[in-house]
Amino acid sequence: MALNGVVSLVTGASRGAGRGIALELGAAGATVYVSGRSVDGGPTTDNVPGTIEETAREVTNRGGCGIAVRCDHTVDADVESLFGRIRDEQGLLDLLVNNVWGGYEHSDCRPLPMVPFWEQPLHQWSGMFTAGVRAHFTASRLAVRLMLPQRRGLIVSTTANLDALPYLRNIYYDVSKSAVARLTWAMAQELRDHGIATLAVAPGFMRTERIVEAFRRAGAEAALDGPGGPKETTAYLGRAVVALASDARVIERSGQLLDVGTLAREYGFTDVDGTQPPPFRLPASK
Repeated sequence: MALNGVVSLVTGASRGAGRGIALELGAAGATVYVSGRSVDGGPTTDNVPGTIEETAREVTNRGGCGIAVRCDHTVDADVESLFGRIRDEQGLLDLLVNNVWGGYEHSDCRPLPMVPFWEQPLHQWSGMFTAGVRAHFTASRLAVRLMLPQRRGLIVSTTANLDALPYLRNIYYDVSKSAVARLTWAMAQELRDHGIATLAVAPGFMRTERIVEAFRRAGAEAALDGPGGPKETTAYLGRAVVALASDARVIERSGQLLDVGTLAREYGFTDVDGTQPPPFRLPASK
């Protein structure tokens, strides 16, 4: 229970990576605010299972304290209300995990179209930059205000390590994920003297609810366990965040883009099956 007393917020934690991170923080003893739009008794994004209340309950079951807060991170008033509640209830924030993301909605859980940019649907730009990059920035600027008085804190943003991947032929994804890494680096330049660290963390191909549903709707469930199927669980990413949040010298890494597979070897954690999947790489396209 290395994170007893730590107050954290995980955005976009109804399911997927956010849920995995929240649960591992709970297992480490943290208080975890869980934000998202999917709530008990209401519709869920693309009808994929998972709500913020389900995640919060499981955080508590694992030893932490889970608190669900409904928040649309594209609505500034919602975000300000969320951080106002944390301020009123806790008086501070130790850890923010920016995980909320958009651009995939209304796509019937299909993979992003890998076509030239002039054939891409414009709504994905708005999703990835408004519900993605801008949402990370909006949450970060409000989180910093709760961290400055104590002169410590950690902001983690989930992204992809595009330096290690070939161009995926989706320009929105490429530019937006790169923007998150650059945003992390830029914030680090202004926050380092205040004792607040910012990091971008890149997981591998994770077996999330959305990925499983995409394979199912494509009639390719058997491929989930095949050579190209998702091998990492969301817990692997969650354990990376716990390791970073537990590191008293994390400020020395501030501004960096880190792979989960590399962090596993440095900190000694594993995925749930006891393995340490290496950093995710795709073969270069011909």
